[in-house]
Parts: sequence; structure tokens; C-alpha cells
Amino acid sequence: MANASGTSLVWFRQDLRLHDQPALLAAMAGGARVLAVYVLDDTIAWPAGGASRWWLHSSLASLGAALRQAGAGLVLRRGRSTEIIPALAREAGAGVVHAGIGHEPGWRTADAEVARLLAADGRALALHRTASLIDFDAVRSKTGTVYGMYTPFARAVEELGEPGRPEPAPVAIKPAKAVASDRLEDWDLLPTHPDWAGGFRATWTPGEAAAASRLAQFVGGAVARYGTGRNLPGEDGTSMLSPHLHFGELSPRAVWHASRVEGEGRDHHTYRRELIWRDFSAYLLWHHPTLPEAPLRPAFARLASRTDPDGLRAWQRGLTGVPIVDAGMRQLWQTGWMHNRVRMIAASFLVKHLLIAWQEGAAFFWDTLVDADLASNSASWQWIAGTGIDSQPFFRVFNPVTQGEKFDADGGYVRRFVPELARLPDKYVHAPWTAPAAVLAEAGVTLGGNYPRPVVDLNEGRNRALDVYRRTVREAAA
Repeated sequence: MANASGTSLVWFRQDLRLHDQPALLAAMAGGARVLAVYVLDDTIAWPAGGASRWWLHSSLASLGAALRQAGAGLVLRRGRSTEIIPALAREAGAGVVHAGIGHEPGWRTADAEVARLLAADGRALALHRTASLIDFDAVRSKTGTVYGMYTPFARAVEELGEPGRPEPAPVAIKPAKAVASDRLEDWDLLPTHPDWAGGFRATWTPGEAAAASRLAQFVGGAVARYGTGRNLPGEDGTSMLSPHLHFGELSPRAVWHASRVEGEGRDHHTYRRELIWRDFSAYLLWHHPTLPEAPLRPAFARLASRTDPDGLRAWQRGLTGVPIVDAGMRQLWQTGWMHNRVRMIAASFLVKHLLIAWQEGAAFFWDTLVDADLASNSASWQWIAGTGIDSQPFFRVFNPVTQGEKFDADGGYVRRFVPELARLPDKYVHAPWTAPAAVLAEAGVTLGGNYPRPVVDLNEGRNRALDVYRRTVREAAA
């Protein structure tokens, strides 16, 4: 192995941190010098969307600054990982390339090719678990099959015991010899004209330090009422750690142990179950590489969806005429994030009431979410579509009005993101089309004018979806 004890290369991917970074710690073992590298590879399937690229810019800037403070630096390259990583290892004299395990199909293919090329050159690729709590090949049912439902999967994960404690960040890193690097600014990851990221900057601070701060704030407050608070979009009841976890600015086991506090209650356990759901999504993608494109239940490949460009555009812009759906889609557009309860409502409306293919919704979320994660996005859309994930059936259709009335009872969330409806009484804010003309006039609401009428009658949309579902089931059974 070429110069194995002298220099190691760390290939950062979805683990942009120094704290609890197994790949980095392994590279430093034995006093080796370290070459830290990030490759922006758009040739891998599912390149990052616009919102993710905005986040990535600041996250890489933060990582680079942390590495420089520790004595090293971050080399940036753009292009094919399968060409760049072996070439950099050769240039730096690195005997081993250390990286986190990538659970996405494109990364698994790339890793196999990088490992082959390195081995041909007398070098090696060492993969480490940096982005998940579990080994995806180690969790199986008693009959040896892959789990397809979350609850038994979660029980099996919990039976494995607590994940290991997180490791501290290294104070000093021996730098490898300098190699050429791209300038982050030259990658043009940030929007220019128009600059659509103003709401992003007001909502988020990417980077490891900001992630640690948000985690501390959450475990010191909202986690204690998480079981209820996570369902109320008008309140600060969720962790909002999903983009930090996706980019690896936090390790999942660091989050797990941070939520372990003395005297904790059921809410803390409920939150840790969400970390297991995150692993469940990645586990499904690991064992079902077609998850982003095809339903896990083959019968649903025949489900008849509608081609409705106007309906899709109305949904994307938050102009469906259904307030809780529009509020969620506008929150997404403004901040790059949407409350989880509202994600379910908005997704169900698209797939069920509008009968538009779930892949259309997944593609839009992929481009607009700062926490866009291929596994979580794909699994969650398949769950809401009832196409094979867990026990969520297709015939369960969220009623957006009753969901709004239950989880946004005072209409505060809708009024924040749909200000046209701000003056409507609580009784009508989730269904303005039911308000008397005098009430609408007093509130300054003109249906079909400054706020649209619903793009679909909710009962008709629900019945249409159920008819299609029944027909699909009959055809599958024939």
C-alpha cells in the first residue's frame, strides 16, 4: 500500500463536520497527515437541487474554516469522483482514502469503482458509518428478510442497544502536502438574479457550530413537549435539525445522546424514534435502490395518475385555494423547509385530491427543500401515497380542512403564510369558501380574486382517488 503510514485522504460527503467524524479520526490514526477533500459531483444520479446547493455553499465554508483552525484545509474539486479521488490520492501519496458510507445507489456504484481503481494502484478505500445509527445489512427479521414496516424495524433497532457515544473533534490535524483546489465562489451555488434566498438566510445558519447550537436549544426546551408540539405548525415544536443531519453537520448518534437527559419522559423517546425513522428510510433505499422512481408495491405501478399542469403549478405556488396546503407550500418557497405535519397534508392533497403522481411532488421537494434527502424524501412520498411503505394505505386521504382545524386551531400558521386570509374569523380561515359573502367582504377576501377558489372540490377529489384505488386493486387481483 503506497505510503500507508504517511498520508491519508478524507473524502467528505454527507458528513461535513469534525465532531464525531469516524472517517477523519481513522485517517489521523498513527499520526498520518491528512488531505481533506470534497468533490461536487453532478454526474452521480440525483444531483442536489437549488435549495440544497444554497445550504452546501455555507456548510462547506464552515467546514473549511474549521479544518484551517485545526491546521489543515479543505480541497474542493468539481467533476467525476471516480476520476478525481484516485488521482488526488496518487498526487498526495495517500495510501488509504477514508469516507462515510453512502447509502444512495449512485454513491454505492461510485464507491465500488473508486475502490477498484485505488486497489489497482496499491491503495485502498475504507468506508465508515458517519451518517446513520445502524449497519443497514445487520438489521433483519427473524426469518432473515428485510423489514418493510417501521414498527418492527424500530423494535429491532432498539434491541441492538444504545449507539456508541460520539467522539470529540480533533484539536490539531497534520496537513498533507498542498494540492490545487477550486474556489468555492466559482461553483456558483448561491442564487444571483433573482436572489430567492432571503427567507433562507433569515431562517437558517448552516454549519457545524450552528447545528450544535440548534441542537442544544432543542434539547433544552421543545423536546420535552415533542409528542404534541411536533404536530402544531404554528408553534416552535420541532427540532428543525433535518438539514443539519442531512449534510452531516451533526451525527445522528450525537443527536441521540444529546436527547438523553436525566428525568426524561415519553417525548424524548418519541423524538429518538424519529431518528430511527430516518434510518428506516435510508435502510429502505439501501435494499430497494429503485425507491425514488418506482413504488415498492408493484401493483401501484399501474395506478392511473392525472396529467394536470395547472393543478401542479397551483400546488407548487401555494395557490390551490386550500389554506393549510397553500401555507405549507409558501413556507417551503420562502424558507426551504416545511413543517412535517403540513408536508403530509400537502403531499396527500397532491397525490389523492389532485391524483398527480407522487414522483412529481418528490421532484419538486427535491429542488426546494434545504433538507432534501433522497432516502427520506422518497420513502415519505411513498408512505403518503400508500405505495408500499409501512402500513399507510392509499385509501387514507387527509382532509386538509379538518387537519387544519385540528393542528392549526387558531389559524396562526395559515395567517402567517397566507396573509390574504389574515382577517378571516377562525371559523372560516381553513375553509374560506364556506364563509358568508358579508364575512368575506369584511375580511377583504375575494374568492377568485385576491385568493383562489379551491382547484378541486375536496369530496369529489377524494372519491375520484378512491375509485382509482379500487380499480387498481381489482386489476391487480385479476
